[in-house]
Amino acid sequence: MNLDLLCNDKHSKLNATCVAEVIHPCAEEDVIRALKKAAAENRSVSICGARHAMGGQQFGEDAILLDISGLKTVQPVDTESGLVEAGAGIMWPELIEKLHEQQLGAERVWSIRQKQTGADDLTLGGSLAANIHGRGLDMRPMIDDVEAFTLIDGNGKRHRCSRQENVELFNLAIGGYGCFGVITSVMLRLTPRQKLERLVEVTTIDRVIPELEQRMKDGCIFGDFQFSIDESSEGFLNLGVLSSYRPIDQTREMPTVRMDLGTEEWGKLIRLAHDNRTEVFKVYSEFYLSTHKSLYWSDTHQLSVYLDDYHSQLDRECGAKIPASEMISELYVPRGELLKFMADAADLLRDGSVPVIYGTVRLIRRDSESFLTWAREDYACVIFNLHTEHDEQGIARSANAFRALIDLALSLGGSYFLTYHRWARQDQIERAYPQFAEFLKRKEHYDPDQRFQSEWWRHYRDLYSDEMLHD
Repeated sequence: MNLDLLCNDKHSKLNATCVAEVIHPCAEEDVIRALKKAAAENRSVSICGARHAMGGQQFGEDAILLDISGLKTVQPVDTESGLVEAGAGIMWPELIEKLHEQQLGAERVWSIRQKQTGADDLTLGGSLAANIHGRGLDMRPMIDDVEAFTLIDGNGKRHRCSRQENVELFNLAIGGYGCFGVITSVMLRLTPRQKLERLVEVTTIDRVIPELEQRMKDGCIFGDFQFSIDESSEGFLNLGVLSSYRPIDQTREMPTVRMDLGTEEWGKLIRLAHDNRTEVFKVYSEFYLSTHKSLYWSDTHQLSVYLDDYHSQLDRECGAKIPASEMISELYVPRGELLKFMADAADLLRDGSVPVIYGTVRLIRRDSESFLTWAREDYACVIFNLHTEHDEQGIARSANAFRALIDLALSLGGSYFLTYHRWARQDQIERAYPQFAEFLKRKEHYDPDQRFQSEWWRHYRDLYSDEMLHD
């Protein structure tokens, strides 16, 4: 086996896939040329960026893999409209840096509205394909930040997609996980960069929704609640750190050093989260409380430390007999049901057989545009990182735990995110995404030769094969 062709996602490492070859386009013409060649040879194509999606969306066994991370051109910012066209392969830190470089000395600096949290080195195109969101208190998913994008179809034809042109393809491809073509560039809606003050308190889950909704009324833009993962304590999934960020007088001077955890501190916290979950909340909450009323920029405060391959080092240090990682899932519940959901989730996870390594609660506004919408209403979003050992029993434990959490969310009128794994049952998929079968039909319509394939798409194609055959 050629190890250069063995691909995997960076976080869970549960999606090992051997592709036929890897192509690294550096311009849109390279993408068009590669797709025309694939069409002539009747070969399947998969698309990757930073390789962080955990459901197999970016890899297809024996497919040509287009790695779009070389598409990084950033056009000049339109300082009147706050729009910018950027290559789909650019990652968030470099995008922010280039936006700043373009606007040195400007009184009003345009920058990003939101990005996903937890990791920075994810591509713009991949973020669009998953329809990500951040910690905005009054924001919709990323589709709301996209003015237009360019997509290359399976025959190498270029399509400009927006709310006025190729509208259905616009709605399908955002949150469509690469099923409809290669996104080469994105016109992004920016927002003026602001100085913000962080507000921090330790509170309980019953106060989260009222507090965050009040802070929204008070002008806060961002916020979240990071809850205790100590299954041995009464505070498990109940006690947590509530943070929010409000605009301040923009003439105030900013500190030269930002109050944040560095690589070494994050490494220690990750180790504690595995070894001593009582202590990790104490250390984390004490640090966050010490940053109360610290100042941050609205764009760069969204950047964070991610330790690549941290679990391999952790496994070595602990002498683990079975390699492991954290699998993530994101559950959505109506805000009025958050308290019940968290209480039931605590009962489900309290035995510690599948340890919670990290978790947070955020808010999202309803998305009425994307076809495969996950934000069907104004939800509370609950993220769980579950420790997953890489053997049959360990994977089964995590899969069963996530299915049970999905059942809880669905029973309360909620949903779940498709990005992280393929462990949901078909009845769960159909309740959360009743439009999923139609999504697969739209895929067939726009990609009749099934040029774009991934293990994610193949899984759902096979799962829905009876329905598709009947139609």
